[in-house]
Amino acid sequence: MREILERVRKSIGLQAWMTILICIVLVVSLALTGVFAGNYTTHQTREHQADKVMSIARSVSWSEAVQESLHNEEADEHVQAYTRTVQEDTEVEYIVVMNMEGLRFSHPVQDRIGEYFVGNDESRAFTGESYTSIAEGTLGESLRAFVPVWSGDEQLGVVSVGILIDNIEEEVLESQSVVFFGTLMGLLVGLLGALALAQRVKQTMHGLEPQEIAQLVKERDAMLASVREGIIAVNDKGEVVVANEEAKEYFQRAGFMKDPIGEQIDTFLPELGMKNIIDNEKGEYDREETLGSIDIIISRVPVITDKKIVGAVATFREKTELTTLIDQLTDAKTYAETLRVHTHEFMNRLHVMSAMVHTESYEELKEYIDQISKNYQKEIGSVSRLVKDPVLAGYILNKMSQLREEGVTVDLKGEYPLPDLKDSEQMDGLITIIGNLSENAYEAVKNQEEKKVTFTVNYEEGYFYFKVQDNGHGIDPSDKDYIFEKGRSGKGQNRGYGLYLTKRALDNVNGSVEVISEKEEGTTFAVKVPYKGEEV
Repeated sequence: MREILERVRKSIGLQAWMTILICIVLVVSLALTGVFAGNYTTHQTREHQADKVMSIARSVSWSEAVQESLHNEEADEHVQAYTRTVQEDTEVEYIVVMNMEGLRFSHPVQDRIGEYFVGNDESRAFTGESYTSIAEGTLGESLRAFVPVWSGDEQLGVVSVGILIDNIEEEVLESQSVVFFGTLMGLLVGLLGALALAQRVKQTMHGLEPQEIAQLVKERDAMLASVREGIIAVNDKGEVVVANEEAKEYFQRAGFMKDPIGEQIDTFLPELGMKNIIDNEKGEYDREETLGSIDIIISRVPVITDKKIVGAVATFREKTELTTLIDQLTDAKTYAETLRVHTHEFMNRLHVMSAMVHTESYEELKEYIDQISKNYQKEIGSVSRLVKDPVLAGYILNKMSQLREEGVTVDLKGEYPLPDLKDSEQMDGLITIIGNLSENAYEAVKNQEEKKVTFTVNYEEGYFYFKVQDNGHGIDPSDKDYIFEKGRSGKGQNRGYGLYLTKRALDNVNGSVEVISEKEEGTTFAVKVPYKGEEV
């Protein structure tokens, strides 16, 4: 049963739910109001009728004709005519004048004049009391008013004025019908208002259901958390409404420790220039700005809905990170160019060998091949012997060539060859690790008189062991615990991203790194990475 109700609840849209709930509230509130109003109206109607008959009875008791008739103890025709006229004018059921013995001097039915009053509720009136009561009389059940007739201090008789209960109930029903009609009209107007409100809310939410909105919010939060760029959004008043974790991290590094949400952007971070975007309604892309001490590349665009600007969004990233990415792309391009050059050189050598074969210069051909073989063993053979994966081998060979071009003595060591890589998704991470550690080693030795870097490659029990050793000045012991932090470097501002990216790449491939460094002796980075490779 519970599952059925849950299924029904999910199948009903927001507009239907709002209409149903508002109608329920309206029905309950109007029903309660109708009940209270009906009861009040009934009470007021009965009170009004009681006051009416009491007022009429008092007026009749003050009549000189009535007093004179009772004083003379004679049922005068003038009294009957007078009471009938008053009865017709006031639309009461009867007016009865009786003496102190209860004999009627007037009555709507002529034949009952001179008879005793019926009802058994008149006795209090003969003691001088005025009151109303409900009793069964000769004309039926009625609401009666009793008023004594006085002549000075002497009571001469009693006047009774009555209205049938049936007539009172008719008037009550008539007054309640007005309340019912008003309640019905209120319900109808409320229903139309509920439909209009539900439709308006639905349009405001672009036709989405609450669960769809909740899903979009979750997806938005996930996207904001997953991107590496800082993202900040402001409303049309310049108040910060969105800032992802990456943006908050940038702000903290720049010295802005407050939570930016709710802050005025032109006072909190005027460097971002968001207010100008709102005022000018024009986007700006890939602009270089300074956030505290951090150089950033920022793009800012206005947010326009229904041809009205409702805010602005900015995405930004540290300039040095982009520079590092460009350097990595440059390495890849250089690697491709190196392969192209080697291919061209290889083709030239093939042409030379082909010519020697055609000219039957076999001795010269043998010497030429021996020379090529020696160079191959020296430059390429050592790499291909230890690294069987062609991409990694080419990349390591390229890094070694770059270091040699900068005057660095490069050695490659190893005992256990690295096989072809099965998992190609690891390749980007491995290239990032090798490239950044190579660049870090060059930075460490570039000012040394004798520049030396040693690479060690080994593969054991499913792990790739890669070691880079330099003869630089070493790492200050106080900096050793912070070298992998973003932006931490002893090489100046806007540095310190190579090792940060190396550590992040190691985390992505579940690798580890050990750092061994002695002052003025050099530094060794020893990396251990899980490696899915073909058996050698």
